[in-house]
Amino acid sequence: PPAPSAFVRPYRPEDRDAVEDICVRTAHLGQDSRPHHKDPGVFPAAFASPYVHLEPELTFVLDDGAGQAVGYVLGTADTPRFVADYRAKWLPLVAGRYPEPGPEPHTADEGIVALLHHPERMLVPEVAGFPAHLHIDLLPAWQGRGYGRALMETFLRALHERGVAAVHLCMVTANTPARAFYDRLGFHEIAVPDAGPVTYLGRSTAAEGR
Repeated sequence: PPAPSAFVRPYRPEDRDAVEDICVRTAHLGQDSRPHHKDPGVFPAAFASPYVHLEPELTFVLDDGAGQAVGYVLGTADTPRFVADYRAKWLPLVAGRYPEPGPEPHTADEGIVALLHHPERMLVPEVAGFPAHLHIDLLPAWQGRGYGRALMETFLRALHERGVAAVHLCMVTANTPARAFYDRLGFHEIAVPDAGPVTYLGRSTAAEGR
């Protein structure tokens, strides 16, 4: 029989484990984070699960055609509100598993845990005109086949329908394949002084930018 065809659909609660797994397997410059981190579960705790918990209506998955999520796009329509909710409603749920490290993180794991405990890092004045933000990840076997574009267009449409005019994202500058993907989708660099190892990109949610 022909193989089932993959499609984008809204997130369902039973996708949670798959979303967390995809995050872990793409968190190290788009590659598997498990060889580099003792407890890579900190990646979804910081960069995927809070969105699913706080704004599930803005999470979409790539279904492999048999019900399994193999990619996702998730985010928030309102970054300042999300940051407040993250601190008040999300951090208390995960702080026990990932206690805040000391002022100087010593390991790669502690560095990510420090980010988990500081959601205010998302409040960057230069991107205030792009109030939404997003994270998008696809398992490697599903990359380069147009599915990332389909996920992104679904997310942009959902933001546009909610009256959100523009969106930004923050990426590790060294992840050059990701940058090429975002460039193809019409994102442009937003100048942020002293951004460190990351680059900020943004674009309108309107269809003509696609």
